[in-house]
Amino acid sequence: MSTVTTPTPDTGGLAPDADVTPAKGIGAKKLPIIFGVLTALLAVVLMRSSPSGDTTFQLAAGTDFVTLPDIVVPSGPTAWVMVVLCLALTAEAVRRMLAHTQQSIWIPIGFAVAWMTGFLSWAAADERIRVVSLLGGAVALAIPLVFGALGGVLGERAGVVNIAIEGQLLFGAFAAAVTASLTGSPWAGLVAAMVAGALIALILGLFAITYFVDQVIVGVVLNVLVVGLTNFLFRQVLAPNADTLNSPDRFSAMPIPILGEIPLIGPILFRQTPLVYVLYVVVALVAYSLYRTRWGLRVRAVGEHPKAADTVGIKVNRTRYRTILLAGAIAGMGGAYFSLVSVAGFNREMTGGAGFIALAAVIFGKWDPIRAALAALLFGFASNLQGVLSAIGSPVPSQFMLMLPYLVTIFAVAGLVGRSRPPAADGVPYRQQ
Repeated sequence: MSTVTTPTPDTGGLAPDADVTPAKGIGAKKLPIIFGVLTALLAVVLMRSSPSGDTTFQLAAGTDFVTLPDIVVPSGPTAWVMVVLCLALTAEAVRRMLAHTQQSIWIPIGFAVAWMTGFLSWAAADERIRVVSLLGGAVALAIPLVFGALGGVLGERAGVVNIAIEGQLLFGAFAAAVTASLTGSPWAGLVAAMVAGALIALILGLFAITYFVDQVIVGVVLNVLVVGLTNFLFRQVLAPNADTLNSPDRFSAMPIPILGEIPLIGPILFRQTPLVYVLYVVVALVAYSLYRTRWGLRVRAVGEHPKAADTVGIKVNRTRYRTILLAGAIAGMGGAYFSLVSVAGFNREMTGGAGFIALAAVIFGKWDPIRAALAALLFGFASNLQGVLSAIGSPVPSQFMLMLPYLVTIFAVAGLVGRSRPPAADGVPYRQQ
């Protein structure tokens, strides 16, 4: 008697990710708790200081071809309506948790929009929120975070923990400033930043892959080394010769015709610097290559089960070396943002811990390039929000606004990730038998 077997989907020999478990979804148990805490905080703030007047949300920039009308809402009532909506979404998340059903993606998205609308209605009472500036600035500030997160995803997918993202960003910023100053071309500076990031990745690979040194320790040491080296070179070389070695031309905004004229979306996404457009391409290429090419399958194989990959003829350590070099080059591109976009020149420790926030985006994004990029955009939004609210004289304390990006990082990693796991061989050196 013959038996009938049910075909299983081809996963390329890799174990399925834990985040696809149907009964869990996005932060199945933690999500309602986080929702409840945030809703309670917003309600307490409104009870202590109920705003009067109106809040204006400006949806159009002054140069738009098509001008969208401003949205003017009563500050207090709008904020309370958003609290009620947040309570409803929290109740729905609790219901799904108790019923052991999946937490749909629209629940956290809807909660985030409702909570932020209520918060801004309160914080910007009798003021104007320029939505284009808020979201466009968030995209710009997320550039180094997205590049760094992509480098982290690639490295860890191949089984190498890349704690050295901070060092790659900082050394990339240094190389970009010096090269762009000498050549007069920011594009040459961008290439130099890629080489600098790859150089740090090569050192990481030499110790972590070849000599089996603990990857976390190597990454931390490299970060400290780069900080000390760039500080020394800045003081001894760049500062005395600032006119020739630390005066690069910056990337200027380059609107894309037609796309830049789309109402609301155009000014946010398509009136940016060329580095943002490069970022769009890199995110798409990394996501496609990692899941749709033979190279990507090999990278994931050496990160999940290197012994099995070696058995079928994949050179594990060679694949890891090539992947982390590519990851370092991508992270180095993020470093160019600091010295070629944010400011014109290099300053000591100018990355300000962006590499560690990029690592948080890797975890929040569950080691997926698209999700990690979206997580980095969330952190970029939090950073830009502090500047916008400070500029309009919001009643929110300035100390809290400075903490905001890091609070979002903690909440994202600790509360909203849910069940996830890194690649099985992440951080485990491979010794070929």
